[in-house]
Amino acid sequence: MVIELKYSNINTYLIRGTKGSILFDTGWAGSFPQFCRALGRAGATVQEIRYLFISHFHPDHMGIAQEIARCGVKIVVADVQRAHIHDADGIFAKEGNRLYLPIADEDVRVISCGESRALVEECGIAGEVVHTPGHSEDSISLCLDEGAFFVGDLNPLYELELHRGTQIGESWEKLLARNPIKVYYGHAKAAELSREWGTAKKESGHSKDVFRLVKKIMKYMDKGYTLEDARRATGADRAFVEDVARMYLTHQNISVQGILDRIEIKGK
Repeated sequence: MVIELKYSNINTYLIRGTKGSILFDTGWAGSFPQFCRALGRAGATVQEIRYLFISHFHPDHMGIAQEIARCGVKIVVADVQRAHIHDADGIFAKEGNRLYLPIADEDVRVISCGESRALVEECGIAGEVVHTPGHSEDSISLCLDEGAFFVGDLNPLYELELHRGTQIGESWEKLLARNPIKVYYGHAKAAELSREWGTAKKESGHSKDVFRLVKKIMKYMDKGYTLEDARRATGADRAFVEDVARMYLTHQNISVQGILDRIEIKGK
C-alpha cells in the first residue's frame, strides 16, 4: 500500500509492506511536526517505519531525515549517494535554519543497489533501488515489482523526448525496461502508465499569465533582485514569490512548468 503524506512542498511516500514500512523522502527542515501530524491522519506511526530512502540529498528531500532517524528509523543510503549525504548542510547553514539536524553517520546504512532487494524484502516488499542520475548524480529510484516506481526529481516522463541521448533519458530507459505501471514523482502528480510503459499524460490548468509571472520572478532572481524587490516589480503575492524563488534557486535547470508543479503539490 502506498500512502502519500501531504505536509510539505514535496511528495513524501509511506510504503507499507507485510513486515514493516518504508518512507521515501522527507520535507524541508522544520517540517517534522507536520510530518507527524500527516502520519496520524493516515492512521500510521513513525514506529512502523523501518527504513528511510532519500531520492537525492537536496535540502527539500532530506531536511528532517535525522529527526526521523532519532525515532528509530534507519536511513538507507545507496553507495552511489555516500559522498552526497552532507551536501545540504551548507545550504541550511547559509539559510540560518536552526531547526536542521545534520545526518549522523552512525544512523546510516550504506548498501549497493544490488543489495537493495534483500533489504526491501525485510519489510515484506518486493522491489529494488536503481541509480537514476540526471537531476543530480546521487539520484536513485525505488522500483517495486508491482509496478509502483518512486523517482524523486527525475524529470517527468512526459518530457522524455526532450532528454533523449542525455543522462536523464538513459535513466528513464532503465526504468521503462522494468515496466512501471504508476510513477510517483517528488513534485509532479503521479502518472498512470500502461504495462508496455505507455505515455504519461499531462494536463496543465495554469494560465499564460501565471507562466509569465513565474518567468518574470525567475528573471529577477537572475539579476540579483531581493524577494521584496521582485514582489514590488511583479505585484505578486509575497508567499508566491518566496515559493518560486526557493524552488528556482534549489533546483538546477528547473522549468516554469516544474515550478508550477511544485507549487501545486504544496497547495494540495
